[in-house]
Amino acid sequence: MSATTTERGTASDTAGPRPGRPRVLLAPITVTPSKPLTPSHLKGLLWTDVMYRATGLLADVSYRYSPTTYHLTEQTLGFWEYLDRTVGDADYSDLSEEQIGGLYVGYRAEPEKADAKALRPYAEAVEDAGWVHPAGARVLRLWRAHYARLGMHDPGLEAHQPPALSTRQALDRLTELGFCLDLRACGGPVYLDATRHGLPLRQIVDADGRPNYLACMMRELLPLVPDFDEVVLLYDRELEADYQLVQRVLTAAGTTVRRVVLGRVPIDGRIRSARHGGWEGHTVGDLLARAGDEGSEEAVLRLGMRLYFIAALGAGQQQSFRHEVLGQSLARARRLLAGDRHPDPAPTAQVLARHRKDHLHVNPYRLTSALLARHRPAPARRLLEAVYL
Repeated sequence: MSATTTERGTASDTAGPRPGRPRVLLAPITVTPSKPLTPSHLKGLLWTDVMYRATGLLADVSYRYSPTTYHLTEQTLGFWEYLDRTVGDADYSDLSEEQIGGLYVGYRAEPEKADAKALRPYAEAVEDAGWVHPAGARVLRLWRAHYARLGMHDPGLEAHQPPALSTRQALDRLTELGFCLDLRACGGPVYLDATRHGLPLRQIVDADGRPNYLACMMRELLPLVPDFDEVVLLYDRELEADYQLVQRVLTAAGTTVRRVVLGRVPIDGRIRSARHGGWEGHTVGDLLARAGDEGSEEAVLRLGMRLYFIAALGAGQQQSFRHEVLGQSLARARRLLAGDRHPDPAPTAQVLARHRKDHLHVNPYRLTSALLARHRPAPARRLLEAVYL
């Protein structure tokens, strides 16, 4: 297992595996640092955070979330090249993530993108020196502040966490597992090939040798998964076809794979990719600004956000984001923290185990929804502090 993968247990995040405890790897989709965090992003991050903290009380859990791994994708390298070409040697240190996101929207709207030759120096700088463009570094710093205020575990946003395998090594491993169709010898691309399982071919490296996010994921996860009893993939519903392929590959690599599919959060009834904008007034920064000054009822903020984005919205995408419903969740959090109901006397581990079913990880929706059930005892303060605060 990579030394930079975040470990969690009941005693210490640095503790090694303990005999008899199952090992779980959480691998949520990684958000590229080119735009502001939106309600859809926050939903996925809070689901992962609660799963990580709750499961860590029952198992040895690793949380793999490496921006480094995905800097090599075209959408990131292309954006960085675009900034250098159109903005020049700018100072990004005072820009907001919304301002940088506006530049990203401009980049995505460009009809012509940089070719492989123009992006090659950027890819080499990332691979050889762990370089991050100043705009990306600025966004990651801002995200760390959001994580801290929301009480979310930071899995290494600003850490250099390169994947253990090179692209070539990952493709060799895919070939060994029988999932690689490599046409580079005749000037073609590389495909992830699970056609024997009835799944379509999926290009992962183009004819110029540029990897997409699936190739990066293979570099990251293939060397990790054999060490775990269960791997949990959390991702957007729009990526369902890709993650079915990933599940096939990782299962063949020697582990049990669980997929947790999350719908995005509509804004005014519409689901839009952050690359097209439309997030103005609804970014995580905006939500935190509306919540008031730091230090003011932070426990209420942390619990209320989780009640809303996990229990109120659920895993689907039927409900649009509504400030008034978020306000109701904050009010519920305040009442829960006030301790006006008899607390559940059951041990924390017993309470958490109720929400595992046939898998090793704790289901965030079932656990969080249970906090609101009026016919049950209120959650004990020790559980709230361990999992939500």
